[in-house]
Amino acid sequence: MNNRKKIITLVAAIASLVGLWAIVDHLIFVKTDDAQLEAHTVMLAAKVSAFVDNVKVDEGQKVKKGDLLVELDRRDYENTLKEVKGDLTSVEARMKDAQKNFKRFSELYSSGAVSPQQYDTAYANYSDVKAKYDAVTAQVAQAELNLEDTQIKAPSDGFIAKRSAEIGQLASVGVPLLGFVSSESRWVTANFKETELSDIKVGASASVFVDAIPGKTFKGKVAAISPATGSTFTLLPPDNATGNFTKVVQRVPVKIDLEELSEKDVELLRAGLSAIVKVHK
Repeated sequence: MNNRKKIITLVAAIASLVGLWAIVDHLIFVKTDDAQLEAHTVMLAAKVSAFVDNVKVDEGQKVKKGDLLVELDRRDYENTLKEVKGDLTSVEARMKDAQKNFKRFSELYSSGAVSPQQYDTAYANYSDVKAKYDAVTAQVAQAELNLEDTQIKAPSDGFIAKRSAEIGQLASVGVPLLGFVSSESRWVTANFKETELSDIKVGASASVFVDAIPGKTFKGKVAAISPATGSTFTLLPPDNATGNFTKVVQRVPVKIDLEELSEKDVELLRAGLSAIVKVHK
């Protein structure tokens, strides 16, 4: 009988502590489970059109900034660069000759040995050749840039999330070849009810629990509160002028920057994972 009373007393005490903690938790934190992990993601595409010569990476691979990911056929762009460099050499020689000629005519004009018409002709010829030289120089710079763009490199440290590039494929300008996720930072977009916003301030500390990583708490800080609700920028925003209005509590996105992340944490925190966020009031 005594054991039974002890068990009942213990259960009551535990229930009281749980209830007390729930009340304290509600008073100290604002909580939501409508949250997702975010990262800088980008679809890498070719800036020039050419056939894919080589693909250096595969899905899930970790890469460093500047690593070569995809090589395109360079031959057309190498030939174009040789051609415009040859034109530049020819125009450069003509420009130097025109410059010397104009300088000589300038000296003669100053001493009155040549007429103003002859001076103007020399100046016009020099200006024309100089303009052509500048134009061909720009063509050489663009040809060098196009040749450089046949190599697609990692924009930062990160991971290859998706690969659609294959050897022999014609890479068209702007068509994605690789899906890339940066490892530079991670943050959480948490959607809080509009009635909870008064308890959330920029700079407030937060605790983040990720469903895929049980047993670990990540530290965070409120970085920004969206100036609009999540429904504002949907493809078809709600129209409340039809007379069928039903009041719904709106949710506002709040950005939580994750802090003190290790390299291992960044690898585990994959973009799109669900999370639970508790912000200190």
